[in-house]
Amino acid sequence: MGEPEAGSEFANGAAAAGPMADTQYILPNDIGVSSLDCREAFRLLSPTERLYAHHLSRAAWYGGLAVLLQTSPEAPYIYALLSRLFRAQDPDQLRQHALAEGLTEEEYQAFLVYAAGVYSNMGNYKSFGDTKFVPNLPKEKLEQVILGSEAAQQHPEEVRGLWQTCGELMFSLEPRLRHLGLGKEGITTYFSGNCTMEDAKLAQDFLDSQNLSAYNTRLFKEVDGEGKPHYEVRLASVLGSEPSLDSEMTSKLKSYEFRGSPFQVTRGDYAPILQKVVEQLEKAKVYAANSHQGQMLAQYIESFTQGSIEAHKRGSRFWIQDKGPIVESYIGFIESYRDPFGSRGEFEGFVAVVNKAMSAKFERLVASAEQLLKELPWPPAFEKDKFLTPDFTSLDVLTFAGSGIPAGINIPNYDDLRQTEGFKNVSLGNVLAVAYATQREKLTFLEEDDKDLYILWKGPSFDVQVGLHELLGHGSGKLFVQDEKGAFNFDQETVINPETGEQIQSWYRSGETWDSKFSTIASSYEECRAESVGLYLCLHPEVLEIFGFEGADAEDVIYVNWLNMVRAGLLALEFYTPEASNWRQAHMQARFVILRVLLEAGEGLVTITPTTGSDGRPDARVRLDRSKIRSVGKPALERFLRRLQVLKSTGDVAGGRALYEGYAAVTDAPPECFLTLRDTVLLRKESRKLIVQPNTRLEDSDVQLLEYEASAAGLIRSFSERFPEDGPELEEILTQLATADARFWKGPSEAPSGQA
Repeated sequence: MGEPEAGSEFANGAAAAGPMADTQYILPNDIGVSSLDCREAFRLLSPTERLYAHHLSRAAWYGGLAVLLQTSPEAPYIYALLSRLFRAQDPDQLRQHALAEGLTEEEYQAFLVYAAGVYSNMGNYKSFGDTKFVPNLPKEKLEQVILGSEAAQQHPEEVRGLWQTCGELMFSLEPRLRHLGLGKEGITTYFSGNCTMEDAKLAQDFLDSQNLSAYNTRLFKEVDGEGKPHYEVRLASVLGSEPSLDSEMTSKLKSYEFRGSPFQVTRGDYAPILQKVVEQLEKAKVYAANSHQGQMLAQYIESFTQGSIEAHKRGSRFWIQDKGPIVESYIGFIESYRDPFGSRGEFEGFVAVVNKAMSAKFERLVASAEQLLKELPWPPAFEKDKFLTPDFTSLDVLTFAGSGIPAGINIPNYDDLRQTEGFKNVSLGNVLAVAYATQREKLTFLEEDDKDLYILWKGPSFDVQVGLHELLGHGSGKLFVQDEKGAFNFDQETVINPETGEQIQSWYRSGETWDSKFSTIASSYEECRAESVGLYLCLHPEVLEIFGFEGADAEDVIYVNWLNMVRAGLLALEFYTPEASNWRQAHMQARFVILRVLLEAGEGLVTITPTTGSDGRPDARVRLDRSKIRSVGKPALERFLRRLQVLKSTGDVAGGRALYEGYAAVTDAPPECFLTLRDTVLLRKESRKLIVQPNTRLEDSDVQLLEYEASAAGLIRSFSERFPEDGPELEEILTQLATADARFWKGPSEAPSGQA
């Protein structure tokens, strides 16, 4: 589970040009761009560690390209087009040509920002919020630049062909294309364009019946002449349908009949991309520091070759056992935030170096974890039988490939491993350092006298929150399970539900997981539970002592942590779509729910007041009464957290949905009038920063670190130099893979019939 920062992505966007609705779908020219600093961390690596990190980074960057195919039908073509343009002319050279074609400096900068956004998000939809973004310049002008570019002179047919394929879709904001979603709600390439939520549910039930994970799958539906649907479940793997040595997967690759519908399980999705991932993992294996790392990589190779999530689980088991490595990494189909159904994983890979000083604080938190778990507001029977002491390190990221970079991670996401083998927590220190930089004049919705305190303590309070959220939030709580032999992991006679006073009535059956059972709300509900644990436990003096805070400083850290959460709850409204009544970002929905819980606590703990800003436009102020955090806030959070955990432990989907969706509902009911407040939030929002990452390059047997300036042009250069050996081949692969499946999304304006 990845943890983006609460509230770092916004500030006063009042200067944004154009009508309010449009600014949702563009990245502004003055968007913040920061470089990830890992020079010192890299310098401290030995030559062997550098080679290990280099090949793992290559594997991650190659695999990250699969995200283009997991996002939108046009994303692979847009990537290929941009890559061709900037390989032939760097951003400065292309600028001369663009200005000569009649573009203004602003229009050319808008194009650079768009290109940097596509690279950063691995597609043309924001990784945080799932909203489409389009170039902020006239389409005709961009067409002139592209068709008159050096790339077009060298390869006229290819460049024109790419533009004809993706130009319209690059700019289109017709309603269904504005957001990622399923059926009429939006666009996704995890499912063919004619799939509905009903198809997704049926497919999940089919997968559960065959004990297959959805993590590395996509679903394609074709309707025959009689109107009968046929489903293809396609697994990601290097191997396709060719006969191979018998593996655990080959017996699964066949036709099935399930509830009257034919299902075919196939494999070979993203095959040529995963082939490159596997080649680099083989090279990394030579430089592994120990047998755990070697066995872990062997299992990842097996997983990506065969399409086996079981092999990835085995690799994750070795990964958990590899305690305290110098070079830390994880790779695969991991987070399910962007699947509209909530069970398919997006490809990501990261490579990072341990920051020893900060890690020492986290290790002290781990040492206190068993005692702190007892402070959580649910009975001991609802906690894991044994706390499996995890690794908790602060890392400086060298490479994070995928659609976005989180601030902290708690993985693996496999429930069975988490309950019995354990997990690892990481806080990404150099990502947090970039995210902290908050300018006073860009701090929205706070009282003037809160701003200086907020700027001073936001960084330290977020370190505490990430630590608690990952370790004791995601790391806590037990799922009640009945295994395939009928045995229970809890005592049915003695365990009592504290909410009802009765024995346990529901649980998880064999093959059911948290994600498969709670599907569309699973990610956000779990983030809400972890965020709530962070707020609840940061009130504990021992926690703040571990991080070095006592007395007045400790009180300020608590205040700013709670203030940051309620502010984030208001900012979250940007990620709610009123037309579809749905949330587009799991963490932000979670923060809004917490805001609602604290508002409901009453007694003036939290107030939101509409105001008029100094620019004469609507504004708002969030206030938190720090004298009531313990007396009013803590008991409210305690009741809420207990309900969240009990419903999760017992697999009570109906109760969980009623509770969570009740708090997550956005209405214009007084006193808050959230729909009206949403307009104010949109008026004053700031886009999330783009982050420029370095490259590693092998020269003889020496690994060099290549760094780039913090600008849209610098970010583009980092991608232009990312694949020096095989850039054109990769673009060819991406467009061929996209073209092979293009028929599944033909006629993007035709939403499927039936329930969306």
